[in-house]
Amino acid sequence: MIAQPTPNTRTPNKADWIEGMARGMAVLESFDTERQRLNATLTSQRTGLTRAAARRHLLTLAHLGYLETDGQYYWLSAKVLGFAGSYLSGARLPRAVQPTLHQLSLATQLSCSVAVLQNDAVIIVARGIWQDSELPVKASHTVLAYGLHVGTRLPAHATSTGQVLLANLGAVQLQAWMKANPLSRLTAHTATQAKDFKLKLKQIAEQDYGLATQEHELGVDALAVPLRNERGDTVAALNLVRSGAGATAPDLATRWLPLLQQAAQALRPLI
Repeated sequence: MIAQPTPNTRTPNKADWIEGMARGMAVLESFDTERQRLNATLTSQRTGLTRAAARRHLLTLAHLGYLETDGQYYWLSAKVLGFAGSYLSGARLPRAVQPTLHQLSLATQLSCSVAVLQNDAVIIVARGIWQDSELPVKASHTVLAYGLHVGTRLPAHATSTGQVLLANLGAVQLQAWMKANPLSRLTAHTATQAKDFKLKLKQIAEQDYGLATQEHELGVDALAVPLRNERGDTVAALNLVRSGAGATAPDLATRWLPLLQQAAQALRPLI
């Protein structure tokens, strides 16, 4: 469906809302790590636009230089990196958290991320990757699901960061989010029933951390805590990600929750 404002964003007056711009942005956002090349039919399915409207938007975006095409399929061009570069160079959050992410990845030998909520997804805005430089490249322990990078969108309901951020929404905001976003099944461990999902979010809110075990991807577990500013507002979530650990591995929360919470507390004055 066409992206609407997130629950914590004031909806503009009807006279101030430009539907065509919203549709164009929805087309750009339909490109992700799962589908890097789209045609008019796939874009229509992903945005809720008619095929004819999707085709016109694709052609327009290609003419403006934001997409490249072979005449049938379209993909993002390097021009979109201008937005990412401007954000990363000017936004306070990624710059503030990056040194801490490097320290966390070194201390835990795990990958870590900071993500923010955007509609039905979380967007990674900063990452720390642990890689054993003494091992060959093919054997190195880069512990994060394939294809994840700064800017990656992940389904909020199936990720530790998403669940933590949703658990910190107000009741009205969460209700609006639940109504607008289906809980799609990604693995056998993904919560797809609203009642079960709300119970999990309530538990996360009470304990102030979230653990997602193989909910987004089989073999991948993640532990997340909220990142709050000095006013107490939750602005992002910080997580550690572990893959292929096996049944005998220590629980992520038991092993690393205190360190993750310390990192979040240290970041509070900076964000």
